[in-house]
Amino acid sequence: MTAELASLRARARIHAALGDPARLAIVDALTLGDASPGEIAADLGMPTNLVAHHVKVLSGAGLVVRGRSEGDRRRTYLRLRPEALATLTPPPLAGVGRVVFVCTRNSARSQLAAALWAHRTRTSAASAGTNPAPRVHPRAVVVAHRHGLDLDPTGTSHVADIVRDDDLLIAVCDNAHEELTGPVRPRLHWSVPDPVRVDTDAAFEAAFADLAARVDRVAPVITPAMSPGDRRD
Repeated sequence: MTAELASLRARARIHAALGDPARLAIVDALTLGDASPGEIAADLGMPTNLVAHHVKVLSGAGLVVRGRSEGDRRRTYLRLRPEALATLTPPPLAGVGRVVFVCTRNSARSQLAAALWAHRTRTSAASAGTNPAPRVHPRAVVVAHRHGLDLDPTGTSHVADIVRDDDLLIAVCDNAHEELTGPVRPRLHWSVPDPVRVDTDAAFEAAFADLAARVDRVAPVITPAMSPGDRRD
């Protein structure tokens, strides 16, 4: 089989997988953030056995992969493969006043995500933690500086002190996503592996690259509720 023919067959499998309305709805949801099969079933009002069938088809086409939760190891999250996103256009998210990124300690992923968002969109962004650390992790500060971004080493905050009603809350860690189940609940979830657990420069670079790619594909679908000049930090 030639490489061209193999590519055509792979693309055909993707188009076939997307030919079902339910599977397209699952892909739309996963374009913006990761989710467990149970969350997909609840959000889309579909039976769990039907979700399992559709996920199997999407996985077979190379569109979706599974990852084990870093919080509750019994849970798995579905994630859309980035290379499949070029032909997908997610629905816009309207009326967003500000984007707030949340993780547990507010010391690495949420800090980097907020800095990336502010730099690349030229709009206000914030970050917070469910159990904030006293300081930003030194490796997060270093990787931010390496990419031309600034982080305040002492600038950690608690979710309760930061989040406003019109904020778009994005959880960038599994623990924060699973913990925030009350009125303050993430609208999107990015299952980004915790670089602090590995604590190497390579792990922080990988987290930065993951967050940068997600910012680049979600930012275009955000419709602000007010002009950038009206935003508050």
